[in-house]
Amino acid sequence: MRDFFSKIAAKTSGAIGTPWAFIAALAGIILWLFSGPLLGFSDTWQLIVNTSTTIITFLTVFLIQQTQNKNDRATQLKLDEIIHSIKNARNDFIDLEDVTDDELKQLRQEYNRFKEKFHLKRKQK
Repeated sequence: MRDFFSKIAAKTSGAIGTPWAFIAALAGIILWLFSGPLLGFSDTWQLIVNTSTTIITFLTVFLIQQTQNKNDRATQLKLDEIIHSIKNARNDFIDLEDVTDDELKQLRQEYNRFKEKFHLKRKQK
């Protein structure tokens, strides 16, 4: 089921991001606008676009999130491989996305100190 959903999400996400998808959505809105006079600009006419866009948006969020999660995992693995392959790299940075917010904050402060030292040395030159 997961692989099936992943494949559907990837294809749908790819299709949604094309100019043709935008043109199709724009054509749908234009068609809806031109149907207004035929339906007397009724509540039903408004409900059609409100309901359809809400449903499409709701489902699209899940598809895009699945694709984004997969891409993030792949990117993290690639970065982990790069860290692992560099001789002097800090291997404790592998799987850094799994540490707590406090640990990330401590690392950020450590790198801010490195940055300040670098800028201080630069100014002294």
